[in-house]
Amino acid sequence: MSADTKSRGISFVVALALWAIVVLLAAFEGIRLGLSGPHFALALAVAAGLFAFELFLAVPSVIAFLERTLGSRGGFLVPLFPLFAVLIYSFEIDGDPKLILAGAAYAVIPALLLATSLGKPPGTWEDYAAAILLWLPVEFRWMYRIFPYPQQLTHVLTILLALSVGVAAFVFFRRLDGIGYAIEWRRGFTLNFVLHFVIFAAIAIPLGIKMHFIVWAPTLARSRVRSLPLAALGILLFTAWPEEFLFRGLLQNLLSKSLKNQWLALIVAAIIFGLSHIVHAPFPNWKYAALATIAGLFYGHAWMKSGSLMPGALVHALVDITWHVLFR
Repeated sequence: MSADTKSRGISFVVALALWAIVVLLAAFEGIRLGLSGPHFALALAVAAGLFAFELFLAVPSVIAFLERTLGSRGGFLVPLFPLFAVLIYSFEIDGDPKLILAGAAYAVIPALLLATSLGKPPGTWEDYAAAILLWLPVEFRWMYRIFPYPQQLTHVLTILLALSVGVAAFVFFRRLDGIGYAIEWRRGFTLNFVLHFVIFAAIAIPLGIKMHFIVWAPTLARSRVRSLPLAALGILLFTAWPEEFLFRGLLQNLLSKSLKNQWLALIVAAIIFGLSHIVHAPFPNWKYAALATIAGLFYGHAWMKSGSLMPGALVHALVDITWHVLFR
């Protein structure tokens, strides 16, 4: 992976401003939809807290500060944050003991599994088990039951909890090397991003049309154009970034270490990424799985060449945005 140390990371002030803007926009949108009251305020506060966890822990200066402050033995404290977040929500809004227990178990079991791997080389069965436990409950929507209110935040809260648990367990507790979980820009990232998007688009668009998976149908309605910047930010933060963390930062990273072959790891991770899309209607959606596998090769190669989640996440987000705007 790239060893270029010249990087321009996002500052805490910029991250704070971005966090505040997204939270305020979510609040105004909720109010516009008629949501109000203490339950909405609490759900929004939990989402804001988990979003802060996702965003601020990707700020290089914050990561360095926490590592200095917590030390080598303080990483076990970080997984407590997503645990407290899900417990606060569940006790106040839901109150179902089974769901409270399920949410708590989801928040702590990955870290408990990784505790048995501390000091061991990456690629233990506990590493893979923790990654699977992060992924499957979200993939099959089991975790969606943990956040029933408001429905507009169910998906976002679920994704934010999963990402927070993963970052706490693997980045700070396990200290898995090579994830690339930092919002930064290094020399070569622009070319990496542009090439991977352009080449993938040149392959996927004709293939998708030939397979009758996509149809050229640009949506240029004024309301859609106005909402595009916010939608694009949502796709990047709540779809592309979390998926790149799981499939590239964790899975492909672990496979590279286990198989001792980064190209084989790229192929295996891309196939698993593709198969994760097979559950989309109509099941089994082999067309979606095939195109997602090809996409996974490009996203994974972007991560492999850069050592960062940033280029691949941006390619991933732009692919999704292009699909939703220009095709159906």
